Amino acid sequence: MTEQPVPASELYTDAFAADPYPTFARLRAHAPVCPVSSPRFDSYLITGFDDARAALTDPRLSKDLYGPDRHYLRLFGPNSEGLNKNMLNSDPPEHTRLRRIVSQAFAPRRIEALRPRVAQLVEALLDKIAPRGEAELMGEFAIPLPMMVISDLLGIPETDHERVLDWTQVIRTSGSAHRSPQEERAAVQEAQLRLHHYLADLVRARRDHPAEDLISALIAACDRDGALSEAELVTTTFLLLFAGHQTTADFLGNAVVALLTHPDQLDALRARPELLPAAIEELLRFDGPLPVASPRVAAEDVEYRDVRIPRGSIVGVVLNSANHDPAHFADPDRLDLGRERGPHLGFGHGVHYCLGVSLARMEAQLALGALLRRLPGLRLAVPAGQLRRLPAASPFRGLLELPVRFDP
Repeated sequence: MTEQPVPASELYTDAFAADPYPTFARLRAHAPVCPVSSPRFDSYLITGFDDARAALTDPRLSKDLYGPDRHYLRLFGPNSEGLNKNMLNSDPPEHTRLRRIVSQAFAPRRIEALRPRVAQLVEALLDKIAPRGEAELMGEFAIPLPMMVISDLLGIPETDHERVLDWTQVIRTSGSAHRSPQEERAAVQEAQLRLHHYLADLVRARRDHPAEDLISALIAACDRDGALSEAELVTTTFLLLFAGHQTTADFLGNAVVALLTHPDQLDALRARPELLPAAIEELLRFDGPLPVASPRVAAEDVEYRDVRIPRGSIVGVVLNSANHDPAHFADPDRLDLGRERGPHLGFGHGVHYCLGVSLARMEAQLALGALLRRLPGLRLAVPAGQLRRLPAASPFRGLLELPVRFDP
């Protein structure tokens, strides 16, 4: 086991982005708590299942990046506070207060009531695709579907969907464009600023003219008992918007690639559609859209596996590595849709467990089920190794494009 820092340049390469799992296996075996050095900040990666599960509930690993030490400056830059100071980056009791208000909107019964609308959106997107025999599934299906769903839920007018999507995609694809680092930072900061102004304006508009949407419900809660400040309303709206579509979009792309590159499993799912709920859990374990949980910072010196993590260090809990830990999953690098359902960490663990899990599962079931039903002969249009992915340094694991062919 080594405590020598591993340069980030050795981890985050194009080859790593294409297939990070051999690297994760080496880290689990030889450096399960691995220091990583980079020009911006040093960090530690935790890669084993048991350690990851423990770290996700360890109160010494704080989620409050906006405290006195202002760790967010190292991670997100000086313009991030207006959008990122939310329950994702907070600890109890602040996190408890913020999440309690929002969780009411994500109760399973309320989410289930959205099923007809989500099914309608799925079919409408596929109506445009199915007659053609080819499509780019990320841009034409996987990305717009969850964006439309969460926009409907929040109350973002349909006329604004396209520009809101454009801003979020600038943030999502940061590092993938052929721009200088300075140009990249400027583009991301402008997108963040425009999105912040838009959401602040939308919150003000809903305060003056309430509607039957989540933003209006949050405003009512704020006015009733002061549960959310005006700034918290905006940052919470951004969190729900981004988290509500980004990971679902990337999951759908990853899931399609996994199925198309494992034809035996695809055939099994076509033959037995009732496997779909369990298949979604296995697909999430196999290649999840959030490789590393959102960052934590050591509030004090912490020790894992005899490795000292100094106070102030950024800690990354590697979910996709934990979900391939052979100590918890038999033959973990094999996609097995019939696998006995186990406690994967794809949705996190502890108080920061994914708030939108019911919505994500419902969208995934409807989307994947319809894709397999309406696009017979679905296959990749390029070899899997030529698929263009998000850059390795991205916090998300997903595709820039997913070209496919099928029988029209």
